[in-house]
Amino acid sequence: MNNVSVLTEITPEKVRISSESHSPAVLTDIYAQNINMCIWKRELSAEMLTDIEQYLQGEPILSITKIIKSDAINQQLSDILRDFSNLTALRDNIAELIDMFSCLFDLKQVGFRLNVLEHAMCPRFHVDKIPFRLITTFSGNGTQWLPHDRVNRDKLGFKSQGLCDEQSGLYLNADDIQIVAPGHVALLKGEFWEGNEEAGLVHRSPTASSDKKRLVMTLDFA
Repeated sequence: MNNVSVLTEITPEKVRISSESHSPAVLTDIYAQNINMCIWKRELSAEMLTDIEQYLQGEPILSITKIIKSDAINQQLSDILRDFSNLTALRDNIAELIDMFSCLFDLKQVGFRLNVLEHAMCPRFHVDKIPFRLITTFSGNGTQWLPHDRVNRDKLGFKSQGLCDEQSGLYLNADDIQIVAPGHVALLKGEFWEGNEEAGLVHRSPTASSDKKRLVMTLDFA
């Protein structure tokens, strides 16, 4: 693509790339200055996917926001997810991710959200005003994101002058939009990490509907 002149000028110290691997060790790459997203390309078990599909067919209403203490993850999840008695594999998976997130950043507590969504929670491309966020979609469409060198940050948020993402000039082509596959774990670096000002990963929620629900978990600094 040659039309880079319309994109925000990126100085060498602001260059950001993503790091992807089938190994969970890739998440430690997030500490590198030039990395603003890591993707652990894992595969969910057939058992878990079947259990989740059956759960979603029951048309659940689920919106959980809790603070999880790092030294009592299993105990707290057993209480918070007490209605998940038939979703043991999912509950264990969530506990593993919370433990990994808290260990990676040496956190005593973690902000935990788990939602069943029938609409896009954050439909516009944006950056997070936080240090880091972990996102994984257990079922449904995965999070959409834009490579750093394909974003015109002068068109983010209110700077778009009310135009939708597709018309604002935020990106050049629909092919620039990348997708975190369901099951994969994405670790996003936000604007509030020292040295990452104006370089947070640009992302948005994908579409969802009553026929194509999303089961999504996010972890944040509490």
